[in-house]
Amino acid sequence: MPARQVHDVRAHPVSWQVWVVSLLLAIMPLCFAVSSRLKAAPMAVLFVIGIVILVTRAESRLSYRLAWSVAAACVLRLVYDLGNFLGHRLDVSTLDLPVQTLLFLAIAAVSSLPLKQRAIATGFSLTTIVLGATSLFQRYVQGVDRPYGLNGGDWAAVEFAMYLLVLVLLSMLQALRADTARSDRWLHVAAVVIGLYGAVLTQSRGPLLAFAPVYLGLMLWYAVRSRQWRRMLLLFAITVVGMLAITTTLHREMVDRLTDVSHEIATYGPNDATGAVRERLEMWHTAWNAFVEHPLAGIGLDQFGVYARAQVAAGHASPAIASYVHPHSEYLESLAAGGLPALFVLLLFFAAPTYFFARHLNHASEPVATAAIAGLMVISMYGLCAFSDNVFYRAMPQSLYLFLVLGLAVSIGRQLHNASTR
Repeated sequence: MPARQVHDVRAHPVSWQVWVVSLLLAIMPLCFAVSSRLKAAPMAVLFVIGIVILVTRAESRLSYRLAWSVAAACVLRLVYDLGNFLGHRLDVSTLDLPVQTLLFLAIAAVSSLPLKQRAIATGFSLTTIVLGATSLFQRYVQGVDRPYGLNGGDWAAVEFAMYLLVLVLLSMLQALRADTARSDRWLHVAAVVIGLYGAVLTQSRGPLLAFAPVYLGLMLWYAVRSRQWRRMLLLFAITVVGMLAITTTLHREMVDRLTDVSHEIATYGPNDATGAVRERLEMWHTAWNAFVEHPLAGIGLDQFGVYARAQVAAGHASPAIASYVHPHSEYLESLAAGGLPALFVLLLFFAAPTYFFARHLNHASEPVATAAIAGLMVISMYGLCAFSDNVFYRAMPQSLYLFLVLGLAVSIGRQLHNASTR
């Protein structure tokens, strides 16, 4: 009898335990976005809690099992990276990012608990406001040309923009939900406005261009679910007009950067590879050459910089790219680092969770459908930005992706399991 009571306590955590876990999850996006080592503490706590949950709660294991395809894609990517590390006899530091997958595979188990979703959504939007305000502060107070956030230095503007826009999309999703309290809705709307403004200030073309179709997809999903097409069109129009007003009146730099694209493409050549777009083209050309030379095994994880410098020294690449360590394309990075098998693994890393979330996009349960569209938005932003930038080359963006995608998948698994047992 006592054993049975213990089992029940483990199966049904008390309110304060759920609150603690929910608050820890709520601050995770902010933890990823700061450079302080203190951020490791809440992640370590959640890791331990996740392990304990998987060991002691059969219900959690079942919820996790329902999201097996998403977890399997993450594990496959980890296994392939380990194989690449061993095959190329690389420095152990190249495993720093891959092994973090284990951390988030365990943390995702926490999403099998009956969490306080309002607290988590509030925490996410507050983080969006903090990061958006940071962008405004860096631009208008510190005079930084392209704000870069709280982690990464002045070269991290692009990944900061993508990170911020993912959070903006999640805040907008919460603002659209019918069951969101009015006071919460205003908070989420404020997060969208401040976050969008902060993202525009970064002048990052790739993330902002990727944001447009993903945001449109959210609006269409909302219109289909709610049948409020007029409201959807109004919200979309306000967002587009607002962003255009900012970029064309207050900040012409963004317009100038967009108009420079066609000129740099047209003038790119062996004798002119300087400039953001030309340097990308040169890096892509060099990464493609690395793939052609090593189509199956690649040159190894994080070895693009070494290869590029060798090509520059041999006169086969422009000196303009000698300082780069990644080719500014996640897809070409995979081809160069591990050949066709690595590209297949990366595509599966995107495709498996995409298929999982798409299956539940029109689920009758609003929480399930909301989690599904949230997951699809995250993957879409990363997948689109991956064409012109490396989206997994640092802990901050990779952590957010794994945290959200795995967590949302397990959360859907929990809700499906609960619905099947009623």
